[in-house]
Amino acid sequence: MNLLLRCAGRPVARYLHRPGLAPRLSPRPYLHPVTTLGGTPVTEEGPQDHLHHLGVSVAVPDVAGHNFWGGRTYVRDWGPTELDNHGTQHHDGWKLRDPDGFVEDLSWRAGGRELLRERRTVAAGALTATAWALDFTFSLTNPGPGGLFLGSPATNGRQGAGYGGFFWRAPKEAAPPDVFTADAEGEDAVHGSTADWLALTGSAWTLVFAGATERTRKDPWFVRTRQYPGVGSSLARDERLDIAAGATVVRRVVTVVADGVLDRGDAAALVRKALS
Repeated sequence: MNLLLRCAGRPVARYLHRPGLAPRLSPRPYLHPVTTLGGTPVTEEGPQDHLHHLGVSVAVPDVAGHNFWGGRTYVRDWGPTELDNHGTQHHDGWKLRDPDGFVEDLSWRAGGRELLRERRTVAAGALTATAWALDFTFSLTNPGPGGLFLGSPATNGRQGAGYGGFFWRAPKEAAPPDVFTADAEGEDAVHGSTADWLALTGSAWTLVFAGATERTRKDPWFVRTRQYPGVGSSLARDERLDIAAGATVVRRVVTVVADGVLDRGDAAALVRKALS
């Protein structure tokens, strides 16, 4: 049974915690559809350009050599390659389920073993009559006796492809969305930046992403607008992220979901309110 999130008395997101997906898609729980308070969808599920893009999820292309992103694996000196190395995020149970949020335990499994344990906390909160915030925290713990790493196509040799972590696939429209931060604009300028917040605007909606912890704010943003509309964090943009045995990596991203097209001032004000 899927979980429906509500905010201000309205359904704003559906959480699929046990989706029936093919192994090649790296099965994982995800949020879709996510909508504005006015009912406009702001996520996309399994688009033709990238079938493994699943609304809002946590996805990592390389966990100790296993693909938890979906699709092909980037192999150094070879390129994108079809490999039988896909992992699965298993829903292990709820710690809390409320109309406006949940706390969930998951295990990341591949190759016949558990690589990571995750505690995921998601909450929806009202900001204004036309905007709400999705507060998404994930904690990844290495339960094994030895260290492991999180990587990306970039750490395997594909320049500029340091994606992996929190990822939001937005809907593709007739024109690419605009993207900006407090002091930069356009995909080339904001991709790879560590701006405190980043806004993506479509024809009738705005998403404003903010790193809500010091460590999250240091993760560069991964941004696409021309090829497809998507924004995420980069846990391993330039080098692998090592997780020692028993250690935990924690990240928190708060996303403002607003009706209409916001300017810089409005986006910044809503982020301050969402983080206060």
